[in-house]
Amino acid sequence: MDATLGVRARGITKCFGDVVALDGIDVDVAQGQIHGLVGPNGAGKTTLLGLLLGLAVADEGRLEILGAPVGRALAAPDGVAGFVDGPGLYPSLTARQNLAALAALRDEGQADVDEVLDEVGLTDVAGDRVRGFSLGMRQRLGLAAAVLTGPRLLVLDEPSNGLDPAGKNHVHSVLNRLAAGGTTVVLSSHRMEDLEALCSEVTILATGRVVFSGPLGKLSAENRELDYRLRASDAEAARKLALDTPGIRIVDQTGPRQDTEVLVVRALVPALDELVGRLVRAGVAVRELAPVVSPLEAAFLALTEQQEAGR
Repeated sequence: MDATLGVRARGITKCFGDVVALDGIDVDVAQGQIHGLVGPNGAGKTTLLGLLLGLAVADEGRLEILGAPVGRALAAPDGVAGFVDGPGLYPSLTARQNLAALAALRDEGQADVDEVLDEVGLTDVAGDRVRGFSLGMRQRLGLAAAVLTGPRLLVLDEPSNGLDPAGKNHVHSVLNRLAAGGTTVVLSSHRMEDLEALCSEVTILATGRVVFSGPLGKLSAENRELDYRLRASDAEAARKLALDTPGIRIVDQTGPRQDTEVLVVRALVPALDELVGRLVRAGVAVRELAPVVSPLEAAFLALTEQQEAGR
């Protein structure tokens, strides 16, 4: 196995009765990388995460984790931690007691427990019983439990579920720190903004197959038109320039809350660059220019729709 890979999957197939959850997929995840796993419900994301955590074994194919081949027995690979379908916690115990129990199993010190609680922002509720925790607090405690084990591969299923902005910042900070220290992180999420903020590469699954796997930059740079919100100092002048720029189409806004000062244009990046240049030369200030949906979300929708259409 390539020493730079934390995960290498080749031809992985997994069936549950007549249902093909994974259909001969290939995935590479570099060490020290935060790798996003996305796809519609039923795409096979949870099945793949379960394979990485040793909760299931593949029917066909070869899976290598942290340089070692995964066998055919149910067992968590060494150096791997995480959760799928939410973390497993003791509701009658406090946050600190939950982590202390795990630390005792792994011979970790109490100082480590307090440190990871602080890192995920749960110091103030360390003495509270978990049964009263919100979903977001449980997610953060689950992350703390995984981090406490010192994993070299961290596998997370929707780690941002239920998080407020402060909680999300804590989680992002932890994941970035781990990746900077060489830990490989594989996370599944439906929140495209989190994936774009955290991940250097993503794998998109649809109907159990890989429809894209690679750097976010490559995904965003594909030759596909996107819709952009354009707010300028002179809306009418911006509209006229947009109509005169080759490759630019104006998209009619719909809905009761239309913003007449915002122009929505559909274009490839080169045409959009040309429009911005024309606006600047005409003395029209650009106050906002952003995709209506992110490049990742647009590509995700296009790729999965293509896959569904081809079934």
